Amino acid sequence: MTPKESVLRLVLVEDRLEDAELIISHLRNGGLAVRPERIESDDQLQATLDGPAIDMVTVSGNGSKISLTRVAELVHASGKDIPVVAVMAEVNEGSLLEALKAGGARMALRGHAGIMQSIIRSEFAALETRRATRSLQSALRDSERRCDSLIDSSRDPIAYIHEGMHIRANQAYLEMFGFESFEDVEGLSVLDLIAGKDANDFKQLLKRLSKGEAPPKSMPLTAQHSDGTSFDAIMEFAQATFEGERCLQVVFRQKTIDAEAVKELDELRTRDQSSGLFNRQHFLAELDDVVAHAANGKKNQAVLLIDIDSYGALLNEIGLAQADALLSAAARRLESVLKGDVLAARFADHSFGVLLLDSDFAHTRDTAEAVRTAFVEQILRVGARSLTASVSIGGVQIGEKIASSPQVLSKAGQSLQAVGALGGNRVEIYDPAAKDRAEEERFQERIRQVEEALETGGFVMHYQPIISLHGDEGECYEVLLRMQLADGDLVPPLSFLPEAESQGLTERVDRWVIGRAIAQLAERKKAGKNTRLIVNITTESLLDARLPAMINEQLKKVGIPGDRLMLEIPESKCVTHLEQAQRFQREISKFGSALSLEQFGSSGNSFQLLSHIDAGYLRIDRALMADLSKNTENQKKVREIADRARDLGKKTIAEFVQDAASMTVLFTSSVNFVCGNFLAPAGPSMNYDFSQ
Repeated sequence: MTPKESVLRLVLVEDRLEDAELIISHLRNGGLAVRPERIESDDQLQATLDGPAIDMVTVSGNGSKISLTRVAELVHASGKDIPVVAVMAEVNEGSLLEALKAGGARMALRGHAGIMQSIIRSEFAALETRRATRSLQSALRDSERRCDSLIDSSRDPIAYIHEGMHIRANQAYLEMFGFESFEDVEGLSVLDLIAGKDANDFKQLLKRLSKGEAPPKSMPLTAQHSDGTSFDAIMEFAQATFEGERCLQVVFRQKTIDAEAVKELDELRTRDQSSGLFNRQHFLAELDDVVAHAANGKKNQAVLLIDIDSYGALLNEIGLAQADALLSAAARRLESVLKGDVLAARFADHSFGVLLLDSDFAHTRDTAEAVRTAFVEQILRVGARSLTASVSIGGVQIGEKIASSPQVLSKAGQSLQAVGALGGNRVEIYDPAAKDRAEEERFQERIRQVEEALETGGFVMHYQPIISLHGDEGECYEVLLRMQLADGDLVPPLSFLPEAESQGLTERVDRWVIGRAIAQLAERKKAGKNTRLIVNITTESLLDARLPAMINEQLKKVGIPGDRLMLEIPESKCVTHLEQAQRFQREISKFGSALSLEQFGSSGNSFQLLSHIDAGYLRIDRALMADLSKNTENQKKVREIADRARDLGKKTIAEFVQDAASMTVLFTSSVNFVCGNFLAPAGPSMNYDFSQ
């Protein structure tokens, strides 16, 4: 998945609505946000292609209304970058040839959720990458045009050199050497402009550059005009590109009697006068180089942002006039700690930035801790005053996953804010690799906890009342699972079921819950309670052909009628496993149990599913309950679902009831049951008074 999930605008070319719904369910179940549109004809597809931008087209490989080849032709003719994915019942030589004839369309297997999700996600990610690349290329062209204009208007003599030859020079450069136009210097070796005594040194420099070494910042030498006269100069170098080719930017500065002043000016351009460190502009330029190296695979680079704690209070103590002296003293303290290949700068008003150019995570952490300790454990002398000061430090270990200057500074800033929120005098370093390792450790620990809970009975069941709006007798609860850790904390299912599912453990969890629920029903029967329970099951249990018989056997063993136990699964899971859901529903109905569909109404054609599955209960999608009292569209949708369900002989459950106003809306509808924390929160005991 991308860091920020985009909405996939998907066109589905399918003869049957059910096939389109199945693909949509596959993708949504896989975490893809989809905005679908189904079409059935050439004209519809052409109109869609001419309309607002779409991201992808899926087309049935055996469609009769519009063929894969025709879809590919129309998409290609549109001139738009739109991937086409052929959905095949099976992959064989014939289907492969058809996809190739259609312009190399990608193929996905119908009914295979994992393959479908992987292909669509991969194509969507590639599409977004191409779009981002085109956007960056456009921005780069604009930037190059602006830079070219600035170079032309610059009074600095600037040239671009490739393999020792001139490929670009501005007017100031031509005037310095006595050339009338660029044609006079185009293809000319830069060595021809270097006096003989310095030519050998410059040749050696060119050789080193050809081997990939970085150029020096500057090089003093004697240059010569086109007429052979010479002058003292300083060459300044920078890596550049020209028309897509890597080259060397050269700035010739002629030495004058004011050379010392020029040197001082250069110093002023890069230095902060209050602290004596480099300034923010120079720091950001160096950071851009660092992240560029990281994007090319260089490791062990980091950035630290260092903030003086309680800066305002310190100024109040020493006086505003001593602000520069305080910054200078803090800068000297910082420099006294930093070792190795580093660059320190004043980053903001009372904060500093440090680039560590050869530092793994351990070294970065140790350096940051050494800086923190140096401030908190030693007196800071500001003029005649002695102060105690501490610093907050936020840092980032730079790598390919976080190789852009805005990302680096954002993460470092977040770390710094987190430290400040805890009172300062702390260090927090963000390391993407460490995060990955920590996530893997957390995943393995969660799996261990689930397995331990299965072995030792570490799961706990809570019960939420399902309340009848029409005075139905008896009591009904939904079973909600929790996992109890060794320290007593209760973990909700969304915090462990995804990990359990990835390791094939959810079927065992479901069996534990079902067994425990049946045992609870037996206890309630002994206590004279007419109780029904709704138990949620996962896809693995839906696919387990042996489960219905096991449930029936356990119910018979304790003498509980089957209608006391309802089994619930999301509507989308039934859509994607229709045959298995049909079989499951038929089997449990033989001993009186009913199937409940959760998240009902979440798809575009939920009631069509009921023509295939005889579900007894429909739990209305929670999204329709949001702000029910104020959202007239949701009110209309809820009433429509309840009315149609009543006509079909189905019971409806409205969950997530939030307020009394929502209850008023539901009382005037055909909804049968309601639940939610406003009415009664879930708890470890079944003690709700259904007679009230």
